[in-house]
Amino acid sequence: MPDEFSGKVALVTGASRGIGASTAIALARRGVARVVVHYNGYREGAERTAAAIRDAGAVCDILAADLGAESGIASFIERLPEADILVNNAGSLVKRARLLEFSGELYDRVMNLNVKSVWTITQAIVPSMVRKGGGVIVNLSSIAARNGGGPGATVYAAAKAAVMTFTKGFAKELAPLGIRVNAVSPGTVDNDFHQKFSTRQILDSVVAMTPAGRLSTNEDVSGVIVFLCSEAARYIHGQTIEINGGLLAP
Repeated sequence: MPDEFSGKVALVTGASRGIGASTAIALARRGVARVVVHYNGYREGAERTAAAIRDAGAVCDILAADLGAESGIASFIERLPEADILVNNAGSLVKRARLLEFSGELYDRVMNLNVKSVWTITQAIVPSMVRKGGGVIVNLSSIAARNGGGPGATVYAAAKAAVMTFTKGFAKELAPLGIRVNAVSPGTVDNDFHQKFSTRQILDSVVAMTPAGRLSTNEDVSGVIVFLCSEAARYIHGQTIEINGGLLAP
């Protein structure tokens, strides 16, 4: 259905690189009319994403905000446009730290970025979706929500588990209003996130345990996100789709 996204507006948070950038560009290539790209510190990456979106024929706006800080979330909410599609992708481990090293400041930052921003942005966008008669929301969880994360990632794992629970709760509440809510849960993706937070030894061990025999790519994940935004997923509500090459296969 090549025209199903025609005239739609999509907001993708954390879209200066990685899964977010891939998703924003993929939506533009599928016909979304306007894509709003959020970023925090990586302006150059956001500009590259925007250029690819415009090359695909869509309008692109760029919004900067630090979603790890309550003030940044509040500032972002004040500037939000109406949107038909919301992809809550912004998130990060921020820093690996074990229980006895974990400061209150770091805890708040991880939870603001990965949890509070999802809640607050969704709360701000939904009224416009209701006025339009429907919309689609896709949240980003993580395999860490299932396995507790690696060393020093416990709070991040808990945050992504909260996102998974939000997805179920939002879906039940919003389905009667014509809004579908789902999530994706990537395994280990070969991108900037794991270049920063994982070692080559860790990544090689994940590959060895993965039936598909490789790490996933940004496009593996963004393809599923676009599917969940599409009419083909019209009766899918409240699900978290695992994308891990069979690593969690029963």
